[in-house]
This record gives sequence, C-alpha cells and structure tokens, in this order.
Amino acid sequence: MKKMKRLTILPVFVAASLILSGCVQRTKSGKPYGLIYDHLAIPTQHVIDWLTSVMGGSYGWAIIAITFIVRMLLMPLMLKQAKGATIQQEKMASVRPQMAAIQERQKNASSAEEKTAISQEMMALYRENGISMTGGIGCLPLLIQMPIFAALYAAIQYSPELSKTSFMGINLGNPSIILAVLTVLIYGLQAYLSLFGIAPEQKKQMQSMLFITPIMLGGMTFVSPAGLGLYFFVGGIFACLQTILVNIMRPKIREEVAAELKKNPPKKVVTPVVEKTEVKKKSNKDSDRPNNNRLRNSGKQHRNK
Repeated sequence: MKKMKRLTILPVFVAASLILSGCVQRTKSGKPYGLIYDHLAIPTQHVIDWLTSVMGGSYGWAIIAITFIVRMLLMPLMLKQAKGATIQQEKMASVRPQMAAIQERQKNASSAEEKTAISQEMMALYRENGISMTGGIGCLPLLIQMPIFAALYAAIQYSPELSKTSFMGINLGNPSIILAVLTVLIYGLQAYLSLFGIAPEQKKQMQSMLFITPIMLGGMTFVSPAGLGLYFFVGGIFACLQTILVNIMRPKIREEVAAELKKNPPKKVVTPVVEKTEVKKKSNKDSDRPNNNRLRNSGKQHRNK
C-alpha cells in the first residue's frame, strides 16, 4: 500500500512543483510578473533579505533558517501522520490472512463482474476494520510545501542578488551536482532508517521503493537553482531526525494497537487462507498418526489365525 501511495504522490508532486515554478511571465524588457512572482516570489525575497541581514549577510544560512522554520512547523503534522501510518500497518497485519484469501481469488477470477465483486469485498474488509485505503499516509505536508518550493524557485531565479550569491563555494543561482548527490544520499539514509522495526513482509515490499524518493528529489535538485537544492538537502536532514523519532515511538504505538485489537478483534469479512506450511504440517501429523481402523482390522486378522 505504501508502495502504491509513493508512486501516486511523487509524480503529482513533481508536476505541480514544475507548474507552479513555471507560472512566472516576463515583459518584453525581461521584468518578471504574474501570480506566483507577485504573491510568492517577492514576499519570499523580502523574507530572505531580512534573514540574510540577521545571519550576517549569508543567503545560504537564510535559506537554511527558512528550511528550519518550515520543518519545525510541519513536524507535529508529520509525526502525527507517521503514527497514523504505523497504526494502519498494524491493522493491516491483523487482517493479512483475509487479504491473502481475497488476493488469491483475484488471481483466479475469470470475469470482470467477479473481479469487481472481489474488489468490493476488499474495500469492505478495509471499511469494517477501520483501515485506510492509503495506509494512513497523506499528502498534506507535500501540498503545504509546494507553494514554498515555487516561491523559493522564483525568488532565487529572479533575484539578481540571490542568484549571484555563493554559499560554501556553491553558486545558489545555478544547479549544483554536489547538492544533488548530497540530496540523494541524505534521502537514501532516511529511506534506510525507515526500515528499522518494520515487519519482514512489509520490509520486502518497501525495499523495492527505497530509491524512488532519493532519485526523484536528487533529479529535482540537479535541475533547480542550488538555493532550492539547499532547501531539499537540509529538509532531508530533518526527515532523518523525524524517522528516528518515529522509530523510537513505534514499539509504544504497537503496544497500543495490540491492546485495542485484543479488546476489539478484527472483523471477519472473508474466510482466511490457510497457509501452505500449516497445511503441510497438518498432513504430516495426520500421516504420522496411526490409523485406528487399520490397526483394528489387523488385530481381527491375527485372532482369526
């Protein structure tokens, strides 16, 4: 489910960011104007200029300060979402046998009507057990940050002072391969940390998606001004800290979910699938058990002799 969610959200995120950043128009003389520039870029330029004066004239530290403020404001929301995602994962684990039964029937379904009915059964399973179709992972933090991306992009691109400023040897107005590589590495670390404390079955599903977010954000950093790349990179550091906090919280969340499931066991919508290993063990036990009828018949034959 998390895999499907990432595949759905990231392309939308990239497309919306590019659209927002491309909504700046220019006059014949080259002066920028438009909704994004007038209402996002100019105010952002003023904020960056003010923070630069506070930070000793460094535009780079001003961008880092903006990243810190945005991430601290979003941290409670992100932690709440991460907790919700963990709760949904535990609930999904409790109904996994029923999900396996539905998935098995989906594979063997021959008609469109049958597939539709089975899909509705899966939705009923989620609904009856209070499981979100998206696995508890929302896109609100990304939606909140999109205007910030667009504002920073336009502010850096169309600000003469900011576009010509360097930070630690990196020109903030031009793309930086160094920041692109660092962004890939930091979000790769965040993806790796997210695997800690995850069930083996879920970890297997998530491993194939580990490189999606780092590569996409690294690509965006590579084609964007380095000032925006700096925002992505520092944001990745906060993402790592957030993931560590979630990993610390996860055992307690699991205990709470387990206690709740003990009081209110999962509702059965379909008959769970009996695992093949269980069937094999059962058949082995049956084969090892002596056949009473056979023993009784052999006893009769012995007496007749």
